[in-house]
Amino acid sequence: MSATNIKNAFGKVGVLYGGRSAEREVSLMSGKGVLQALQSKGVDAHGFDPAERSLADLAAEKFDRVFIALHGRYGEDGTLQGVLEQLGIPYTGSGVMASSIGMDKVMTKRIWLSHGLPTPRFAVLDAKETTAAELGKLPAELGLPLMLKAPHEGSTIGIAKVSGEGDLQPGFDLCARYDEAVLAEEFIAGRELTVPVLGTGRGARALPVVEIVAPQGNYDYEHKYFSDDTQYLCPAPLDDALTQRIQAIAVRAFNAVGSSGWARVDFMLRASDNAPFLLEINTSPGMTGHSLVPMSARAAGMSYEDLCVEILRSADLDLKATQDWKPV
Repeated sequence: MSATNIKNAFGKVGVLYGGRSAEREVSLMSGKGVLQALQSKGVDAHGFDPAERSLADLAAEKFDRVFIALHGRYGEDGTLQGVLEQLGIPYTGSGVMASSIGMDKVMTKRIWLSHGLPTPRFAVLDAKETTAAELGKLPAELGLPLMLKAPHEGSTIGIAKVSGEGDLQPGFDLCARYDEAVLAEEFIAGRELTVPVLGTGRGARALPVVEIVAPQGNYDYEHKYFSDDTQYLCPAPLDDALTQRIQAIAVRAFNAVGSSGWARVDFMLRASDNAPFLLEINTSPGMTGHSLVPMSARAAGMSYEDLCVEILRSADLDLKATQDWKPV
């Protein structure tokens, strides 16, 4: 498709990035990459930071569709999706409900379990009222080591590995700074994998599996976005049958939550028996130079720019307007 045809097909496009979440810095990097990529393909794309401009400004821009490159709260959690539904502006990624569910690791796990999908055992703790005695019961319930996580954060923010009982309270306190609840999760020793999914419903398809090999297994914020020490193996060195099984689980997990457009599904592959376990779904994944969806797309023969255009093409609304209704 020529640049002129692309411009006509998409109209005026907003790239929403930055925002107010703890993942603002990453979102700024994602959004700038997406904006440049779309402009290079002839799209009439404009950046828009909801932390610096109002929702009235968003409505006044008269965007024909938007690419959501926001991560975390106020952008990936269904709140902004609801605003765009009200404004009648088609947007990329999952709708209101799926975005809200995907942002909540606890609800996501409950839905996956209801669909018979594998995810580590877990417990949910109140961030303010959990006692030391209640914390002390976790090792007997989930074993050691175990993971503590803020259920509504991403980018490895608000996460702690508990190797011994002395780590319980500091790890809990760290996670409790970010959320009203703390997710305690069984630790799965093995290989860390992720699978991007593109499409919607029966048209959803998994891209190549990526294996993440971080120094000492510590895939933290620094190693995820800034360090060159982390290794990424794509396609992951797995046999064909296991690769297809993991990709199939990723698509099932994507559809179970009700995701659409695109997302990234994270796994642990247990070392003892190669059993895959679902960790979380990211309904607005990173699009930085270190991000995994573009890496997987490249392995499938798709450039970063073409990936951005395909995602933009999927922009839609959950609620279709009636024929006699138009946004103000």
